[in-house]
Amino acid sequence: MTSPVTSLIRVVIIDDEALIRTGFSYILNAAADIEVVATADGVGAIDVLDETHPDVVLLDIRMPGRDGLSVLREIRARGWDMTVAILTTFDSDDHIAAALEGGAAGFLVKDTDPRQLPQLVRTLHGGGVVFSPTVSRSVVAGYLRPEAGADTGLVDGLTEREKEILVHLGRGLSNAQIGSEMFLSPATVKAHISTILSKLGVEGRVSAALVAERAGLLREAGGAR
Repeated sequence: MTSPVTSLIRVVIIDDEALIRTGFSYILNAAADIEVVATADGVGAIDVLDETHPDVVLLDIRMPGRDGLSVLREIRARGWDMTVAILTTFDSDDHIAAALEGGAAGFLVKDTDPRQLPQLVRTLHGGGVVFSPTVSRSVVAGYLRPEAGADTGLVDGLTEREKEILVHLGRGLSNAQIGSEMFLSPATVKAHISTILSKLGVEGRVSAALVAERAGLLREAGGAR
């Protein structure tokens, strides 16, 4: 007998297209461990998020009335602990840099394979970063302007444990996966990552991962294996 699901991943979908909201809701609600608790367009986004406080937000970057960047800024300004992934029609959207620098945990193109969508949401909820399969890190790195990113010299201010966590983060591991690698609890990993973000002066895990790459940590770790 299958054991009951004890904790659902609560998701809100923010998109101006009803078809996208309905389609994504149908796909995600079919997963036993995910529940779409609400959907909204950009104008109604903050009210819905304030009412539901979901775990994961799938946020369209281009919407009339109020765009995704504005919604993301308010989420961060209010200090809400929600993981946000950006939805976009293109894998070369010129707003992606601002979204990642603003703390988004990755982005998905809207034609992402429906079979992959639930697992991507699980990865987001677990503290990982996600990109649609059509998008490589080199593409994303090209959008993050060096002058807008953190000073890679700030990596020297991290402890050895923090550097090790940053390397794992740069490889896309979730908090639980990092904890398993380092024999730490996910809560401890999450606390370390908050400290790392503060020391590096970045808003999100994606920006931290790219700082690690620019600083050569990922290449060094790969060569040491």
